[in-house]
Amino acid sequence: MSKRESSTRNVVRVLPWKTKDGKECLLQSDDAGGVLSRLADDMEAAQLSIGGKVLLHAHELLSNPRATEPEMRYLARQLAECLGDALRVAGSRGDRLGVGGAEDDQDGGDEGPELPAEAFG
Repeated sequence: MSKRESSTRNVVRVLPWKTKDGKECLLQSDDAGGVLSRLADDMEAAQLSIGGKVLLHAHELLSNPRATEPEMRYLARQLAECLGDALRVAGSRGDRLGVGGAEDDQDGGDEGPELPAEAFG
């Protein structure tokens, strides 16, 4: 198998944006360097950067004893949105690497090691 054949494979990628109806956008391609793939990479990088900035703001606001309830609610909405973006990016990248995600854990398969009740004190 040549180097080109081994590094190229047809994968379905979850894109970092949704349709107008709120459905996932998917890209099936064997060209990771294509225009749409590069656009998706740039969008993922921007989403993760924004998430980092929102997290810094969250630390500042949470340390402020005079933060108001509306400020905290707005922060919670922003954090939830950023977490959703980060999980979508992680899932998409994991899928492309062949690493299973959280949905694999829900099928009743191996749940990993279990600790006895004594382990919790």
